[in-house]
Amino acid sequence: MIVDQNITDYIRSLMKEEKNLLGEIEYEARQNHVPIVKPETKELLRMLVLLKQPMKILEVGAAVGFSSLYMNKYQPTGGNIITIERNEKRIKKAKENIHKMGKEEQITLLEGDAIEILKSLDGSYDFIFVDAAKGQYIHFLDDVLRLLSPKGLLVSDNVLQDGDVAKSRYAIERRDRTIHKRMRDFLYTIKNHPQLETTILPVGDGVAISMKTGETNERD
Repeated sequence: MIVDQNITDYIRSLMKEEKNLLGEIEYEARQNHVPIVKPETKELLRMLVLLKQPMKILEVGAAVGFSSLYMNKYQPTGGNIITIERNEKRIKKAKENIHKMGKEEQITLLEGDAIEILKSLDGSYDFIFVDAAKGQYIHFLDDVLRLLSPKGLLVSDNVLQDGDVAKSRYAIERRDRTIHKRMRDFLYTIKNHPQLETTILPVGDGVAISMKTGETNERD
């Protein structure tokens, strides 16, 4: 928890409940402890999609399809999403959820390892949402930047790791130190990358929002 629980509870109390099929998908996922976006992160995604109005979204980490379905709800008419997932059980559920919502034409689910799939993609995307294995974010970055359109948004979830990313590596359990280092490397890179303007917000489990400036020169 990176924000005081009382504040989080108050913010969540102000949110409107999804009393529809999408709300049922969200409820089932949370009841089954599927790692979908936290409620306050969901609200941030909605606002970013409404502001950006992206026609093409790429998502790395579909889980059961909830985030894709939610973002598509706020895309312009004709907008579409490509989402990637490797977990077979979640792939099956994501397909079911996408079918139930009647969104097969708008949402394409690619099955397999995200690193390999990203390398195979071309074209450009107005909005890329990364919500996958935290230790892989740094390895996704080169292809994500290649695929992100100028002025496009890269939104990276779970970047503060319940606050652990701010701790010394010696305060982290040995088995988690590789992920800890990779996430710190990722955050340093996106904060200092000459093609990105990035802010890191203590929302949910930490969200980094980066805009591709299109510039390649080093900052002053």
